[in-house]
Amino acid sequence: MNLFLNKVTFAALKDLRDRAFDNLSRLPLKYIDSHPKGDIISRLITDVEQISDGLIAGFAQLFTGVVTILGTLVFMMSINVKTALIVVVLTPVSLFVARYISKNTFKFFKEQTSVRGDLTSFVEEMTGNQKTVKAFAHEDEAEEEFEKLNRSLQDVSVRAVFFSSLTNPCTRFVNGLVYAAVGIVGAFSVISGQLNCFLTYAKQYTKPFNEISGVITELTGAVACAKRVFDLIDETPEPDESGKDRLDAADGTLSAENVFFSYDPKVPLIEDFSLDVKSGQRIAIVGPTGCGKTTFINLLMRFYEPDSGRIVISGTPAADFSRDSVRRNFGMVLQETWLKTGTVRDNISYGRPHADMSEIEAAAKAAHCDGFIRRLEKGYDTVISDESSTLSAGQKQLLCIARVMLSLPPMLILDEATSSIDTRTEILIQQAFGEMMKGRTSFIIAHRLSTVRNADCILVMDSGHIVEQGTHDELMAENGAYARLYNSQFDCG
Repeated sequence: MNLFLNKVTFAALKDLRDRAFDNLSRLPLKYIDSHPKGDIISRLITDVEQISDGLIAGFAQLFTGVVTILGTLVFMMSINVKTALIVVVLTPVSLFVARYISKNTFKFFKEQTSVRGDLTSFVEEMTGNQKTVKAFAHEDEAEEEFEKLNRSLQDVSVRAVFFSSLTNPCTRFVNGLVYAAVGIVGAFSVISGQLNCFLTYAKQYTKPFNEISGVITELTGAVACAKRVFDLIDETPEPDESGKDRLDAADGTLSAENVFFSYDPKVPLIEDFSLDVKSGQRIAIVGPTGCGKTTFINLLMRFYEPDSGRIVISGTPAADFSRDSVRRNFGMVLQETWLKTGTVRDNISYGRPHADMSEIEAAAKAAHCDGFIRRLEKGYDTVISDESSTLSAGQKQLLCIARVMLSLPPMLILDEATSSIDTRTEILIQQAFGEMMKGRTSFIIAHRLSTVRNADCILVMDSGHIVEQGTHDELMAENGAYARLYNSQFDCG
């Protein structure tokens, strides 16, 4: 029975995790941005483990309990139907008591799982940013915050376990009353030793109810955890677009028509944004932090959808194409690097898994990272990760650039793509970008305005609007917002 229960339980948990992760991969980016990553990890790992504890403990008692109840019920009915009916009628009272207590303790288990998710998020945040914590000597404050969350988890856990533990003694008390009632009734109708036999069966009949109530803590905790996991599974994913047309090869033309968008309806961001981009143009987007530069890129990639207006690619609204086909026509190099756990070869070929070694090496050379790759312990077969301490921030950025250089889609997005690279390497990268951008529509987001001087068109954004646009020379001649931004970066005073 134990072998069977373990197989069934862990098969169910595997299916549960698969469904949760599958839905997570299809959820809109808005959900990921609005939920702590540690809390999502806690749902997929810790909460599912808690469910397994409840299932194994609960079903073991349930299986043996059902068999015991049915068997003893048959024997009691064969001895004395009237007394057996008294047992059957009174025993479920213990279940109502158990249900009442568990219903009122569920909120404590729900709070426990929530606080545990907060604690996981905090640990994930602190361990991922230890350099910053130590650089600002923030260790004591971090320990205090951890202690506060840990104490909160302790308190709510004690309350949850204490109140749920009342279930077992309460149900035992009720079942004791049942046993006493059987004894009293039987005393008035003793028939040649039947009372002693019947009391034995009555005690055996109520035993499973006591045992099930004894694992009510695990069961209630499992239900609370299951609710968090099913909440994730039930989150509405992005609409299925498998039936939509595919954008196989964009011609590079793109336009935004009266686009409005905001993350919070109460805080306007992009308003009445319009833009026309010709094939092969290099569009630079500059402006102060929070002006909507990266938000516009999110709309281009369909990570978010406009509140109104539309994005048009190759003469067709982007919404008419499937999301994955639109995204495959863009190559992104972001300010924040990300490397998967795997070999250097795997990371460079992330967009083209079947690329041969010569193509991977050519992309690495074009991104000026072939040299340091060959100096690694196993070269292109060296296993790295996003947390790898063997690579500098600049080297990670170069690998991300090589990844895009290998796939070379018809449109490029470079969001502060050289922010982590030294000046000498940046010059080489800019040359490589120049070759890569030939004949491709490119969107360049940069704070260092020296990197956008050669753009075909520079868009100056402020508060979600384009306040100026033109070439570098045209904008400098206007002596407006762009000129002020440019001069402020080279003002030695």
